[in-house]
Amino acid sequence: MGTSLQPVDLMSPGRNLEGYIQTVSAIPVLTVEQERELAERLFYQEDLEAARQLVMAHLRFVVHIAKSYSGYGLSQADLIQEGNVGLMKAVKRFDPRVGVRLVSFAVHWIKAEMHEFILRNWRIVKVATTKAQRKMFFNLRSAKKTLGWFTNDEVHAVAEDLGVEPKVVREMERRLSAQDAAFDAGVDDDSDEAYKAPAYYLEDQRADPARLLEDAQWGQQSNDKLQSAIETLDDRSRNILVQRWLSEEKATLHELAAEYQVSAERIRQLEKSAMKKVKALMVI
Repeated sequence: MGTSLQPVDLMSPGRNLEGYIQTVSAIPVLTVEQERELAERLFYQEDLEAARQLVMAHLRFVVHIAKSYSGYGLSQADLIQEGNVGLMKAVKRFDPRVGVRLVSFAVHWIKAEMHEFILRNWRIVKVATTKAQRKMFFNLRSAKKTLGWFTNDEVHAVAEDLGVEPKVVREMERRLSAQDAAFDAGVDDDSDEAYKAPAYYLEDQRADPARLLEDAQWGQQSNDKLQSAIETLDDRSRNILVQRWLSEEKATLHELAAEYQVSAERIRQLEKSAMKKVKALMVI
């Protein structure tokens, strides 16, 4: 392919998303013959250079898919990074004997990683937890862009198409249509319903001196324990934990992997181990 770009450079868009998109768009598209040759080298000879070229040539496709999920209020860079993970999984599992293009095979893996990321981060309270709900989430949210509430016939038609019970469709529709309620009534709200605002019947305990003192002491104690626990870690583990959780601009797994010249999975393992040690020390 004649490119000197390395996977570590392009697996994560970083902070310059536009620059990333321009870079991956400039990578030549593989012909059918080139793709088949690379796929066979990977499949039969476990040629990692062939895998690299297959991944690089399809990064633009991940960007294209990520743009279709722009309505979820999540970072495009994060969606692209998750999609790249799916692309690498697809390349690893691709069988050239099947006779299909890699892009047709990879779309499932790319979307699966993006879907998982969206469901983890779309709302504080998870909107979809079961397999049926996850299936409904993406199908119904797409339909909701042009449709209002479903009629009874539409509910049953969607349920039949997706192989779920009508009640699952109605429940997911209710979740997607729900809106956050204001804590206070509006300043000009003099309707008969204004008294129902939570501010009028929920006790505000923030001004309780005893509770304020207790919270302050508990917070200080927790911070002291956290600081002491972090100080027991080795330099690399401590830096990973700080950059991943305690910095204003949090680093991604791939950024740290590039910094320490290891895989993103290794960074994830080190992070998990460090978190486990810190939690154990904080309960002592």
